[in-house]
Amino acid sequence: MEDGKSTPLKDRWDYVVMAVPPKALNRLVREGAPDHRIVDSEPGLAKVNRLGSQAVPILHLCFTKKLKGIPDGPVGLFGSELNLAFTDSVVGGAVPKNYIPAVGEGVMEYLKHGPLGCPEVDVTVNLSTGQFHAVDSSDQAFKTAGRMAMSEIMPKCEPILLEPIHSVELSVPNAFTAKVQRLVSGRRGQILGFDAKPDWPGWDVVTAYMPHSELHDLIVELRSITLGVGTYADQFDHLQELTGRLAERVLAEHGVQAAQ
Repeated sequence: MEDGKSTPLKDRWDYVVMAVPPKALNRLVREGAPDHRIVDSEPGLAKVNRLGSQAVPILHLCFTKKLKGIPDGPVGLFGSELNLAFTDSVVGGAVPKNYIPAVGEGVMEYLKHGPLGCPEVDVTVNLSTGQFHAVDSSDQAFKTAGRMAMSEIMPKCEPILLEPIHSVELSVPNAFTAKVQRLVSGRRGQILGFDAKPDWPGWDVVTAYMPHSELHDLIVELRSITLGVGTYADQFDHLQELTGRLAERVLAEHGVQAAQ
């Protein structure tokens, strides 16, 4: 069966069929990946076969939404929902129902670290069809197939890196308001404004958006420039794309090469 000559490719059990978005398909073609063969396509979707070294079921996986990873190290994941989902639209028993949960386990296992080495967010993966072997099929085989399909194609889909942004309120004597604003700006913060603190004569409240990674020692510097009396409160607000050298540093710490 070397090189699939003895058995037709469609009858082999050691390759995975994956759904590829157009951008990823173009990248596969551009890079000329030698171990992929484009065998079929339709608007917005293409099937790609990759020859493997172990017996795994054939799965047809399709994922939607832009791929986004959140660092769980220096930038941190805090207070946000990952919003991951696995669904299936298998009909006719192409994949036995008792094996479908195993595929989902493999998919979710991969999404815990994703192609950037960080948890993925806002991803929906659908299993639409597949094949199985009456003798060799098992939960572990389908779990492996799900994980392999994700690990093969997701790195090709131009994932982006996100960081958690917090809403911050800093309470300080108004004599130090300008210094606090400079402090926030120096920590990649976005100042939203300031106003008098209710029932606190001579005090202001500065509101801003700040990256979670910039909050770890904020109180130390805040106290230092306000004679030890400044305070702040924060809560998770949203996710924002991280680019440039900071993104490269995070990816390097996760062992992932930053995209050129």
